[in-house]
Amino acid sequence: MDRTEVGGLVQSAVDGDAAAWKALVEGMSPLVWSVVRAHRLSDADAHEVYQTVWFRFAQNLGRIREPDKAGSWLASTARHECLKVLKSLTRLTLTDDPQVLDRASDDRTPEESLIDSEEAADRAERVRRLWQELEGMGERCRQLLRVLVASPPPSYVEISAALGIAVGSIGPLRQRCLRRLRARMDARGAA
Repeated sequence: MDRTEVGGLVQSAVDGDAAAWKALVEGMSPLVWSVVRAHRLSDADAHEVYQTVWFRFAQNLGRIREPDKAGSWLASTARHECLKVLKSLTRLTLTDDPQVLDRASDDRTPEESLIDSEEAADRAERVRRLWQELEGMGERCRQLLRVLVASPPPSYVEISAALGIAVGSIGPLRQRCLRRLRARMDARGAA
């Protein structure tokens, strides 16, 4: 779907056109799913986030200032909802094993634990810098790179439909975007 088409469908959906709403959901669902899949949530959490994104979209449909950028709104909302779920999962880990609390936490030495935590913090910082640099890029590159890191990756036909990019342009655009991202990371010493 191209932006003009999306903008028109959003306007029609605001006016109560059920067919426009259905076309929006069908046309933009691959984009929402690609963002959700990229966060590797459980099936239940992924479906919950997907539903929440569309619910929030319906709630805010009349307030979207740039209807032709509804894809960006959906992708951003999906990302935020995924992060909320992931954050809530770190607070609580459910188990049905009553002996889990009786076991020692691990058999590693304090030094190994410290090294592991420092390596994890390093990885997290690199990922944070990468996302920060990605946010500073143009919208087209941000959307494309976010969709391309989905797991499993969507096909070029799905990407084309979701982002309005010709199938033959996706590969070259991806290369240019990745080169720009690498240059941004190198310029900041974040590579």
